This record gives sequence, C-alpha cells and structure tokens, in this order.
Amino acid sequence: REGPATTGEKGKITVRILDLAVPLANHLWQSTLFAAVAGLLTLLLRRNHAQVRYWLWLAASLKFLLPFSLLVALGSQLPRSYVPAIAQSQVSVVAEVISQPFTTASPSHAPAPAPSTSLVPAIVFALWFSGCAAVLFLWWLRWRRMTTVLRCASPTKTGRELEILRRVEQSSGVAQQIELVTSDSTLEPGIVGIFRPVMLLPAGIASRLSDAELQAIITHELCHVRRRDNLAAALHMLVEAIFWFHPLLWWIGARLVQERERACDEEVLRLGSEPQAYAEGILKVCEFYLESPLVCVAGVTGSNLKKRIFQRKWTA
Repeated sequence: REGPATTGEKGKITVRILDLAVPLANHLWQSTLFAAVAGLLTLLLRRNHAQVRYWLWLAASLKFLLPFSLLVALGSQLPRSYVPAIAQSQVSVVAEVISQPFTTASPSHAPAPAPSTSLVPAIVFALWFSGCAAVLFLWWLRWRRMTTVLRCASPTKTGRELEILRRVEQSSGVAQQIELVTSDSTLEPGIVGIFRPVMLLPAGIASRLSDAELQAIITHELCHVRRRDNLAAALHMLVEAIFWFHPLLWWIGARLVQERERACDEEVLRLGSEPQAYAEGILKVCEFYLESPLVCVAGVTGSNLKKRIFQRKWTA
C-alpha cells in the first residue's frame, strides 16, 4: 500500500508533466491555426504575385518558433487609451479561449496517477529526440554531399559564364560579386551558402545553352541571392527538425519551394529575359542535370516545372 507521501509525490509529477504539456499543446494549436489562416490568405491571393504568398507561408513556418505568449506580451505594451475597458476585457477573454484551448487541471483535483507516470516524460523526450536526430542526420548527409562537390569544384576566372554573371550582377543590382565555380558533377546550377554564397555551375553547361538561355538561368540564381532564399530555407529546415512530428510543416515546406521558384520566375521575366529562352534553358537543365538534394541550396528546377512553365505561358 502507498502512503500519503508517495501519492503526493506522484501528484507533483503529474502537475509537472501538465505544466510542460499544456503550453506545448497550446503553442502547436496556435501555430496550426496561424498556418490555416495563412493558407486561406494564399487562396484569396492566388492571382497576386508569388512573392506575397511566399512570405505568408514563411510567416506560418516561423510562427512555430515564436510562442503566442510573447506576442501577447508585446501587444500588452501597446496603448489602450482609445479602447473601452469593457471591450478590452471581452476581446482578451475571446482571444484567450481561442488561443489556449488546453488548460492545466487544478492540483487538488488531479487524479491519482499510475506508478509508471514518471516514465512518460522520458519516453516522449526520447521519441522526439530520435526523430529530430534522424532528420538532422539525413540533412547532414545531403549537405556533406554538397560540400564534397564544392571542394572538388574549380574557380572560374575567365570565360563566357563569368562574363554573363558579372553583367547580370550589374543589371539586377546585386551588391556583392558572387564567386563562380564549375564542377564535374551532374548537379544542376545552384547557389551554395548563406552568408558567402557561391554559384555552382556544372562543367560544360555553356556548350549546351545559348547566351540568352544561360543568362536567364544565371539571373534566376541571382534572384535567390537577392532574396536570401537559402537563409529562409535553412530556417524552415530548423522548424521541420524541431517539429518533425507535425505533418503540416512538411506540406508548408513544399509550398515554400513552389512559391519561391515562381517568385524567381516572375523576377527573371521582369528583368527582361526572353520567356522562350528561359523555358528552354530550364528544360535543358532538367534533361542533363539532377536537382539539388537540399532546399537550402537554391537551384532552378524546383517545384512543379510543367505547372511553372504553362502557368506563366513562357512558350508560344
């Protein structure tokens, strides 16, 4: 038989578990609700620029890193002199009910837990850590592949590719000069790195593309640099690793890549590239080269290529 002290200890353990589980459940609920609202907005803005939808999906992703309690604390600092006190209380009650559907039961009314209750946090943490470690390990393997390709690549100091790159940098307003390297791998053209980006081109690509096609492909990659897409993709990968168990985040990741590539397509055409040459250049890249294994290494063939080409009506 268990004495009062043992039962009291188990009650404290249960309260501690709830103290951790309830805020996490509320945070997941709030972030999921925020993502649902963002998704509805993207539907309403489906005829708008892809850049707008991209920022909505990115905000939905980063919300998982930002607890709602912090937003509430920031909102409490705003002036409320123009809002009636009754309205303030009503709004706060409604917001609390919607944003925090899960509550902690009172310790005095907590049911007596089973003897194995204390193992639950350890088991849950072990499952979460295993999933997080597996995701990070998979991405590390892919990043190792990219760094191996980059180490074996050769810097390009002269040539047609470099001339086009420097010309496009000036016309598109890229402040920094991007280092150009060529590799014997079969990977597609891409931007590697976040703070010191490097443009990786497969060797021999210039012989397969015309000047207009190569310029359009390079312009696409420089759009990724200007938009800092690799940084945004890395942040979303962090969110996916932490909340790997939430299927919505993996779906958001696909939407981010889709809208990212469409936004770059719109920018390439806005900067004056020929639609026909751009479409043919992408198709040739798909024919001869493989897609980048990491979303934080921005390439040119991501997302639904057929849909990208026919939606924008690049071809005659």
